[in-house]
Amino acid sequence: MIYAGIDIGSRTIKFAVLENGKLVFSRKSVTSHDPLGTARELMAGVAFDRITATGYGRHLIKGHLACPVVSEITAFVLGARFFSDDCGSVLDIGGQDTKAISLDDKGNLCKFEMNDRCAAGTGRFLEVMATALGFTLEEFSAAALSAKRAEKINNMCTVFAESEVVSLISQGADRNEVALGIHKAIVSRSAGLLKRVAPTGKIFFAGGVALNGCARALLESEMGVPVFVPPDPQIVGAIGAALSASEDI
Repeated sequence: MIYAGIDIGSRTIKFAVLENGKLVFSRKSVTSHDPLGTARELMAGVAFDRITATGYGRHLIKGHLACPVVSEITAFVLGARFFSDDCGSVLDIGGQDTKAISLDDKGNLCKFEMNDRCAAGTGRFLEVMATALGFTLEEFSAAALSAKRAEKINNMCTVFAESEVVSLISQGADRNEVALGIHKAIVSRSAGLLKRVAPTGKIFFAGGVALNGCARALLESEMGVPVFVPPDPQIVGAIGAALSASEDI
């Protein structure tokens, strides 16, 4: 049996295929004005026996493909266990939300918290802040890592934070120090979610923001425990959905 999972996120759509318990194929694409069409393109030409959907748009896929759905929390727990069996918690910072999940010593869900009402501290927030400072996302992370000190950022609302950043630059603030201040604010917010679910041990870091080296370093420092990032942190949910389709899960 070949199992597939598709994660319809607010910013990206991810597709993964497992055969004999191993990842054999994955694809991802930016979520367009036509998420169903984008999902069909990702699945085109790929053979599988069963598919399960997760993410914001999972019910859209369910309605058109008659496939089962699984919650994002369940998908990320399963996906994290696929990559690592010794993590005490999962942090997913995606395009528009943040999820913090604590696990027991067997890797099962204990508790979770989710911030999905505001884009503050998410991938979209990082994109807006990087643009405001004139950086690409890669340059943004590197600039923050190079700063000797952080410029304090008081606003986490995307609109107000962008205005604050523009104001700081106009007052002569160093761009790199502002970049570090933004990263610290994001990580502090995410660490707060993690601390509320009372994690123990190593943190599994998923989502697009896990690709940001500064965010990873600051999270490890803030939480005081190792942070594990899988080879492709954006497909964790899709892999978890594929695992949930398996008769063995």
